Amino acid sequence: MHNYLPKKYYFISKFDKNHIDKLDPFTALVYRNYAADIDKNLIITIKKYCKIKKIKFLLSNDIKLAINLDLDGAYIPSFNSSKKHLGYSYKKHFILLGSAHNIMEIRTKELQRVCAIFLSSVFKDNKNYLGFNRFKLLTLLTKKRSVALGGISNKNLKLIKLTNCFGFAGISIFEQKKGPCLGGLFK
Repeated sequence: MHNYLPKKYYFISKFDKNHIDKLDPFTALVYRNYAADIDKNLIITIKKYCKIKKIKFLLSNDIKLAINLDLDGAYIPSFNSSKKHLGYSYKKHFILLGSAHNIMEIRTKELQRVCAIFLSSVFKDNKNYLGFNRFKLLTLLTKKRSVALGGISNKNLKLIKLTNCFGFAGISIFEQKKGPCLGGLFK
């Protein structure tokens, strides 16, 4: 298994030093902005800042650019089922993550050879809502590491630890004044 995988993932769509300064080395930053084209200069700026802070930086939905810019890894969203990246060569500790909402998408991510699968939405009630019990069952259907995503807060963080879950990901939990209150969880 990949021992270099972070246990916490913070999704961003813009560069904000104040939020990044609060992160610890066990957290990875995932740049995900589907509303705008990717600005290479912005990605390079974020990469340099993350390197100073010793935080892993991943790019969403553009594996080739992540490899070319020598980022720590890439994130493949659930709607991307392409396997073109299997022909690419990348460094040994390149992190490849994927997200899924059901068993079919989990199998697709396994074929894409991701290191870990983000399962969503655990607590956020939306069209991809899994709920706690279905999330727990889906984690048992794969040998890949599972990461909880969607609606995670300090109140329900301890529930995530009760599952077969490797870590968690989100946006709002990292944007709070204190950040996630882990109390020894996910370190």
